[in-house]
Amino acid sequence: MNLADFSSPAFFDNPYPIYERLRQAGDLVPIGPSLMMTGRYDLIEALLHDRRMGKAYMPSVIARYGPLAVEQPVFRAISRMFLMANPPEHTRLRTLLMHSFNARRIEDLSGDMHRQAASLIDAMPASGPVDLMAAYCTPLPLRIICRLLDVPLADGQVLGESAAALVRAFDLAPLDEAGLADANKGAVTLESYFDRLLRARRRQPGDDLLSALIVATSGEGGLSDEEIVANMLLLFVAGHETTSNMLGNALIHLYRDPTQWQQLRSDPSLTQGAVVEAMRFDSSVQMVARTALSPVRVGDIAVETGTTVFMLLGAANRDPAKFDNPDRFDIRRENHGRLISFSAGIHHCLGARLATATLQIALDKLLSSFPNLTITGLDDLRWHRRHSLRGVASLMAHY
Repeated sequence: MNLADFSSPAFFDNPYPIYERLRQAGDLVPIGPSLMMTGRYDLIEALLHDRRMGKAYMPSVIARYGPLAVEQPVFRAISRMFLMANPPEHTRLRTLLMHSFNARRIEDLSGDMHRQAASLIDAMPASGPVDLMAAYCTPLPLRIICRLLDVPLADGQVLGESAAALVRAFDLAPLDEAGLADANKGAVTLESYFDRLLRARRRQPGDDLLSALIVATSGEGGLSDEEIVANMLLLFVAGHETTSNMLGNALIHLYRDPTQWQQLRSDPSLTQGAVVEAMRFDSSVQMVARTALSPVRVGDIAVETGTTVFMLLGAANRDPAKFDNPDRFDIRRENHGRLISFSAGIHHCLGARLATATLQIALDKLLSSFPNLTITGLDDLRWHRRHSLRGVASLMAHY
């Protein structure tokens, strides 16, 4: 196998047949010089917990874009995010962020989540048609992250568009000139906005995540202004892009199974299981990468220092060695295993609790509000041409 197998239109429309071929090809499959790929659940989980496998963000960017990439605003912005750091720096940054981004703060957002979902539903046309991605799946997580940071909803659209442009720079395939320019513009817009917001919060703190972060990290060893801004970008981008795409994917697979769609409509207690199963069956986050910081041995395979391993979470979530009937979507599934869609180890998603709560409320509110909701065009969906983040451009419905 090679990288071209993972870049065809057929792959982006449905990657799972190629994922099956990858798992059958072995534990670790070479795909290029110092590049390997795996889709095996147990192996991915083990590697994600292995401290010898870490991040090498800027070297990977230079390999794809050339040495001048280090001057691009979008890559500089991403490189400062704690997601791209290794211990001990990662440990310091994540610990400080966790003090503010905690379970209580997420629980306090519950009422806002319900209100924002209701507001978006009330704004929909009386009978449709409506694009659920544009009218609900995308703006709902965006509004929630705005509330978390106490960002005016009026600013949300521009910030959301900037985040959508920036997130493309996370992908495996290099951006073309226009795409890179858009990503740079998005990064500059977001950095400028959050830099101004940071200075405003220092003058007048509020009851929001950014203000709490300023207080929690004000002592010796705290976050610099540059670090705070970089990680506000990360929380903003990850806080809504991944969730909005996941909500769309969940609706698609639920509606494709009329029996389970009706079961969920009739019994809201199934919502939690439906969300977990959707994240297993067709996760929005499909891939993460780690680089060997020192030699690692996997069975008979030597992973030399500097080798990057692409770990396909989407393939791992369909691994028959881990899940019974993995290609069956089953909201009553009992064996979900450890949900790898949020990664694992020291880089396990900090916002997993927020994403799960948002998805559960979003599904429950939408289905209870529209008894006759009909999703159309499922045979003609336009999936984004991205490796890391899976989702559709639009999802039409009427009711």
